Amino acid sequence: MKEKLKIDIVSDVVCPWCTIGYKRMEKAISELGIEDKVDITWQPFELNPNMPAEGQDLHEHIAEKYGSTLEQQKESQEMMTEAGDELGFKFDYFEGMRMSNTFEAHVLLEYAGEFGKQTDLKMRLTTAFFSERKDVSDREVLKEALLDVGLNASEALARLEDVEARKEVKSKEEYWQNVGVRSVPTIVFNKQSALTGAQPIEVFKKVLTDIMTSTHQ
Repeated sequence: MKEKLKIDIVSDVVCPWCTIGYKRMEKAISELGIEDKVDITWQPFELNPNMPAEGQDLHEHIAEKYGSTLEQQKESQEMMTEAGDELGFKFDYFEGMRMSNTFEAHVLLEYAGEFGKQTDLKMRLTTAFFSERKDVSDREVLKEALLDVGLNASEALARLEDVEARKEVKSKEEYWQNVGVRSVPTIVFNKQSALTGAQPIEVFKKVLTDIMTSTHQ
C-alpha cells in the first residue's frame, strides 16, 4: 500500500478563492482518477481574527481592508460568481451581506476531522455563507451544518466551550503563519511544496502528476 499524498489546505470558511481553488483541485483530482491516493486536511486560517461577533458589512469591510471601491468590489464579485458557476458552486452576493467571525467554525472543523467529515463540513459551511445568506458565526447555523453532514451536533457544540480545543486551533493558526502562510488558499503537498491562490485546473493537474511521479519512483 503506497502512502497517500498528504494535502493540507490552509483556508478560511468565508474565503471565496479558497472555495474556487478547492473545487478546481477537486476537479483535477477527479480527472486524474486519483481520489483514493490523496488525503486532504483543512487547516485553520482566519482572514479576520478580530471580527466582532456581530460581523461587519461586507462592502465596508473590503473597503477598509483592501481599499477597494464599490466598483472594484462589484467586478471582483462578478468574476468569482462566474468562476463558481463553472464549478457548480453558487456565489450569491447581496446588498447588506455581512462578513462573519469564523473562529468557532474552525473549532468544529477540527472536530469533524476526527470523523473523516472535514471536507463535508467545510463545504457545508462555505455553502451556507456564500449560497444561502447565512451567518456562520451563529451557533444555530453551525448546529444545522453539523446535522446536515451527519455529525453529533451536541457533542460538537460542546467543543466550543472546551478551552483546550480552542487553544489547539489558535496554535495551528500560529504554526501556519510561522511557516510563512500569509494568504489563502495555500495548498501544501506532503509538507514540502505549496501552491497559493485559486490556480487553474491544468496547473493542479500538472503539480499533482509531478508529485505523484516523483514520490512513486
